[in-house]
Amino acid sequence: MAHVSVEGAEVVVRLGLREGLAARRRQVRVPVSALREVRVEKSWWRVLRGRAGHGTWSPGRCSGIRSRPDGEDFVAVKAKSTVLCLELDDGAPYRRVAVSVPDPERAERAVRAAMPAGGPDEPPDPPDPPDPADSPQHRPPLQHEGGTADDHGRLPGVTSRTGSGPGQPPLDDERALRANADRVRREHVVRRRPDGREDA
Repeated sequence: MAHVSVEGAEVVVRLGLREGLAARRRQVRVPVSALREVRVEKSWWRVLRGRAGHGTWSPGRCSGIRSRPDGEDFVAVKAKSTVLCLELDDGAPYRRVAVSVPDPERAERAVRAAMPAGGPDEPPDPPDPPDPADSPQHRPPLQHEGGTADDHGRLPGVTSRTGSGPGQPPLDDERALRANADRVRREHVVRRRPDGREDA
């Protein structure tokens, strides 16, 4: 299995003997500044994307380069293992480095601790302003909030746009006639087959 460590400004992936022979290299180095995301993937086969390039692609062990339109991925994974997945920026040698490691959660913590955070001069993003429509001053309280408005925000006595419910005032007849004026109505005819079954 591979081992991942942070050495200065680089994340170093040292491959085991089998992975190194299959991938034709003993280690992979990526700059810490190029890290975009680090995560642990429980399903090893999910990290395989793109077209298989040089390397070994047997059913239980995959090591080498996989090509994609936007770049290359380096993988060294084996079946039924948990995988450390490093997503990288455009300038990095790979778009993704995915390797099976003995303790992926520990490796993830080590890499995450080395990832660049926002500098002190960079202000945090301001929070989104509250939506006025969600403010209790701009809408009546709903029934689950102790109010009397229904799920659509209608108070008792307000006519529904689609029909009237129990306790609601009757529909506006003129509006209902206008809405149904252009509607094509067809009689629903049920035909009986010779065998006695009905056909719509």
